[in-house]
Amino acid sequence: MTTRLTWINHGATAANRTASFPADEPLEEKSLSDTALPAPGRADRVFASPALRARQTAEMLGFDATLAPSLRDCDYGRWTGKPLISLHSEEPENLALWMSDPEAAPHEGESLQQLCKRIAGWMNEEMPLGGHVVAVTHAAVIRAAILDVLKAPPASFWTIDVQPLGMVRMTHDGRRWSLRF
Repeated sequence: MTTRLTWINHGATAANRTASFPADEPLEEKSLSDTALPAPGRADRVFASPALRARQTAEMLGFDATLAPSLRDCDYGRWTGKPLISLHSEEPENLALWMSDPEAAPHEGESLQQLCKRIAGWMNEEMPLGGHVVAVTHAAVIRAAILDVLKAPPASFWTIDVQPLGMVRMTHDGRRWSLRF
């Protein structure tokens, strides 16, 4: 049984614009009226992160999504709401550690390894059900899914850029996941 999985990143937020670790914030006004929306097609199941920005994006796309806690964004701990630029000056060692060691969580939140494990687990739960699944979530979650499919090293996480309203497609043929372009 084939499973098609379409990942959609939420629309733009203030955290995107300011390069900050996001809190549970709404979409920016421009995103709410964006006419360049992704077209994922008909779906058998639609899930969304519980975050406001993901729920708003799902609604904007016309989906009545089921909230999936596993699709929540990475837990950035005490860095939530902080701009990346301020962490470069306030906690350069901790930021460098987090970006170089996938097991590290100097922000007292979730490590990248924990995030990747959580997302791989969710994907494996959906795979045997077949059909077309749409997941409206966050860039970090989509990066983790791509790493899982490619069996890429964790350092590759930082080389993947997922834009607001970006869409990534995957398929599972009963044996393995594949990226689909």
